[in-house]
Amino acid sequence: FEVFSSANEMFSLIVLNFPSLWAVSLCYSKLICKEGHSGPTYESMQNVFERQSFRPAVNLSNPTITNISFTLYAVLGVNEKTQILTTFLWLRLYWQHEFLVWDPDECDGVTRISLPVKQLWSPDIIVYEFVDDDVSQACPYVYVNHTGHIRWDRMLRLVSSCNLEIFSFPFDVQNCTFTFGSYMVSPALTFKEMSGNSKRYLEASGEWELVDILGETSILQFGIDEWDIITFWVVIKRRPVLYVVNLLIPSSFLMLIDILSFYLPPHSVDRASFKMTLILGYTVFLLIMNDLLPSTANGTPIIGIYFSVCLALMVISLLETVIITNVLHHSSMKYQEVPNWVRVVILKHIANLICYRWPEDAQLHPSVPQKDKHENTNTALPELQQICQYLGDLHAHLNSLQKENELQEQWCHVGYVLDYLLFRIYLLLISCYALVIICMWCVWISHS
Repeated sequence: FEVFSSANEMFSLIVLNFPSLWAVSLCYSKLICKEGHSGPTYESMQNVFERQSFRPAVNLSNPTITNISFTLYAVLGVNEKTQILTTFLWLRLYWQHEFLVWDPDECDGVTRISLPVKQLWSPDIIVYEFVDDDVSQACPYVYVNHTGHIRWDRMLRLVSSCNLEIFSFPFDVQNCTFTFGSYMVSPALTFKEMSGNSKRYLEASGEWELVDILGETSILQFGIDEWDIITFWVVIKRRPVLYVVNLLIPSSFLMLIDILSFYLPPHSVDRASFKMTLILGYTVFLLIMNDLLPSTANGTPIIGIYFSVCLALMVISLLETVIITNVLHHSSMKYQEVPNWVRVVILKHIANLICYRWPEDAQLHPSVPQKDKHENTNTALPELQQICQYLGDLHAHLNSLQKENELQEQWCHVGYVLDYLLFRIYLLLISCYALVIICMWCVWISHS
């Protein structure tokens, strides 16, 4: 080729010499073979190589149709924050080169050869969702059949944009679009065959599982230009075992320990310190596992809401322990009588509602101190009078201790009834919340 000073000069030369180029194209409709050579001669193929910039069609009014298929080999990464999907594809292109045609009988029975792809015309296939450079290894050769049918196998590291839905994480299903476009393109295999081939190679490949590959062909028009496009919908599903083992099960164990902590006796064990230590451990667990949780500006995954609600429930259980501790200790230390409405509402109605039973010898009413039946007579000796005074003081002290014990016992019953009531409410909240979460995840799993 000559070097032209401008694109207009080159275009003018092509237009003026179009008949001659057309004649040359007709001359090279078949490659030449010689005896003693396996395949077409280098000289005949060199003439084709020199015309690699032109579409290989004898009649330029006939379109060159490119057939395309791919196999999804691996899902390399899913970045939920930037909404980017990185995949590795085995791409296969087919098209017809009308100048690379020879007779196998004249070419020592050779029916297929391999040629450098840089020396031949190749279709301009683009992916509309591409957001980064293709750094995959290039395949330098194509296979050419004696009928002019070319097959080009290439590897493609596709970094594409995808609208990722993470609300149902880690049981999420993603539907990403791959749009291949060219002036004339059509699928080489059915979408079902592409899906089956991809599933065979993707079975043991990382975190994601291929559900299906769907697609359709359509025409995209830009002004007077028309582009044939093939749109593939690649549906992939996350394998949730890693997140269930590392996130859900440890969190469930910590919640179970928090529930069992209600069985610690609140009057003799510092339950509040135990719960505060448990909350601190749960907070550290969330900080460590924060890198495993996806994050986007569009929304929060339901598992993040699950962890936040679990932490809130632990705080609620700590507040319940504070209330019970106040009832058991603060009120009793003031030697206050249990109000009558507390006896009726808590010790009678609520206790019957939650089926709480206290020991039969427990007294709900403080005993009235008995008067000293031993009256000191004025006729008693001074020594006896002093002894009687000591005995009276000892009797009064014992009555005071008995009254304090009875008040503590009554407030203990009040605290236990409230503790049982709040514990059952806490269990009801956790059960309802767990049921809702499990049902939502089961619905997503069944739909996927």
